[in-house]
Order: sequence, then structure tokens, then C-alpha cells
Amino acid sequence: MTTTTEKIKAGILGASGYTGAEAMRLLLRHPNVEMTLLTADRKAGQPVEEVYPHLGGYGLPDMISVEDADWNTVDVVFCGLPHGTTQEIIATLPAKVKVVDLSADFRLDDPETYAEWYGHEHRALELQKDAVYGLTELYREKIKSARLVACPGCYPTAVLLSLVPLVAAGLIDADDLVIDAKSGITGAGRGLKQNTLFSEAGEGLSPYSIAKHRHAPEIEQEVAKAIGRAAADLRVNFVPHLIPMSRGELITSHVRLAKGKTAADLRAEIAKLYEGEPFVRLLKEGAVPQTQMVRGSNNCVINVFEDRIPGRAIVISAIDNLVKGSSGQAVQNMNLMFGLEETLGLEQAPLFP
Repeated sequence: MTTTTEKIKAGILGASGYTGAEAMRLLLRHPNVEMTLLTADRKAGQPVEEVYPHLGGYGLPDMISVEDADWNTVDVVFCGLPHGTTQEIIATLPAKVKVVDLSADFRLDDPETYAEWYGHEHRALELQKDAVYGLTELYREKIKSARLVACPGCYPTAVLLSLVPLVAAGLIDADDLVIDAKSGITGAGRGLKQNTLFSEAGEGLSPYSIAKHRHAPEIEQEVAKAIGRAAADLRVNFVPHLIPMSRGELITSHVRLAKGKTAADLRAEIAKLYEGEPFVRLLKEGAVPQTQMVRGSNNCVINVFEDRIPGRAIVISAIDNLVKGSSGQAVQNMNLMFGLEETLGLEQAPLFP
């Protein structure tokens, strides 16, 4: 654990996006961090309060272009840039700068899988081999010594926290996972898109990227690792939905129990793995996870229910997609990378109503 009083100098690349804004919000109250660099090419030259009025008055630096960034002013960068762009920029950074990547560029271990799902070859293979998957609760020790951490996508975070303990323990069938996922509109980013306009998304519920969402291979990769199989040999049924709310994510997973196992066995395994964890909580038996329980926090709540169909169970988890599903998990990982208390900057309770 570090004892230095010198603050960590942090840069946020892509600070004008929702994940960038959330990182700024969290880091403003981090006692060991000073934000010294904010990039946002389309907003270059603008003060933060013109881009995000709620972050005005805190003395944050103006936003600049990546080309004008001085990497000597940062110890760590949070990268919220589009896929592809991230690889190219990170490859140019000085080796002393640690990277917490919120994009998809280093999440997939296999470059061929990356090319298949993201439409271009991986552009930083030398860095890929050193990247650590940033699902904090499952890769904590590796994250502590990493220079580059690839934070999971929001859907994989909520899915894997609830299912990996169960497949790893042999309690459920990894070949029969049906994942019904729902996320708030911020998950689609801040760019202007017709399907996220208020009049298009409001008062409705829409599935999207059916059987082709880019988070599916990420889920398959990590589930396969948990049981010692190749990701290419595993497929999950994953359908995401867009919910007309700003933030929040709810995952309902329908699973097949291993022979002789019960929903109570699943609850016991989750309780055992996450005992003492600051941000992951198994609810009391019968309590239903809701996005209202975690809004604005870095928390994940989970519960397990017996299905009406014999031999099956229902596992439900909820997170805030912008916090535990993105910037909060990124700050949690940064804390580990610098030997800090894991909860620093993340102590806020959920916001309700």
C-alpha cells in the first residue's frame, strides 16, 4: 500500500463522452488524484463546464486535442476513445504511463476474434499480450502489477460477476446460458443517433444487435477461461435491450443446473466468493435486484431464484453501467495499480430515487 502524499497525475482521453464525464466526477473527490490532462478532439479548446455544466467550478483543465497532449504531465491515462483509435494512441505513450482502457481494444485475447468482431486487424499486438482483463474481483492480483488494464464492457461486467463463480464451480452448464440484458441509453454513447433520440427511445423497449453484439465473444472468452476451455468452443445466447432511462443495467440469466444442484447451491457459491468484497453483494433470499439499488454507485447486486422448470435457475444482477460497468471499475483498477485502497473515490452510496 502506497504511503506517498504526492498526487497521481491522471489524464482522460475522450473526456467529452459519458464515460469521460463519469471518470471526472469520480476523480474529483479522489484524495490521491489530480486531473492534469483532458482530451476531446471535437471539443478541443473548450472549458469543461461548456461541455458538462455540472462539472464546472472545479478548476479542471480545458479540453485539448490528443495531438497537443503532453504525456510528461500524466502518470496514468483513462482511455475512452473509439476502438482502433485507442490502440494507435496507447502504442505511442511513454512506458512510464499506466493505462486504464475503457474501450474494447484490449479485451479480447485472440487478435483474429478481435478482427472478426471489430472489422479491422489489431494494431498493437505487442501491447495486447501484456494487457490484463480488468474485471477487478476476478483478476485483482494481476491488475496490481499491470501497466495496461482492459476494463470489461458493461454487459460482461454484470454477466461475468454473476455467472463465472457458478460455471467455475461446476454448478451450472456453460453450454446452456441464456442471457437477457437491458441497459440505459448512456450505454450507446453520447454521439447523435436516431434510435437514442427521446421521441424514438422513450416509452419503449428495444432489443438490438440480436445474436451479433460485440460483448458476446468477451463473455464467451471469460466463461471459457473459468472452465479451462477454448472460447471458440463455447457459445452463449445473449440479447441486449435498450431501456429509456439514462443509466442502469439489469441482467437476467437463465441457466441449467448441474445434476443434483439447486438454486440454494448457487447462492452459497456466490456468497462464498464475494464475502468481504466492497462492491459486490448477494441480496437476501427472495430479494429482487433492481437498477434503483445501485444508481450512481460502484455496486453490483446479485440474487438467484429457482425456476419453475425443473433443473433450471434464474440469476439476476444489476449495476450502474457508467460506474461499475465503466468508469467506476476503471478507478477501482487504477487504485490497485498504484497500491491504493481499492475503494478510494468510490465510497458514494447509491442515489435514490
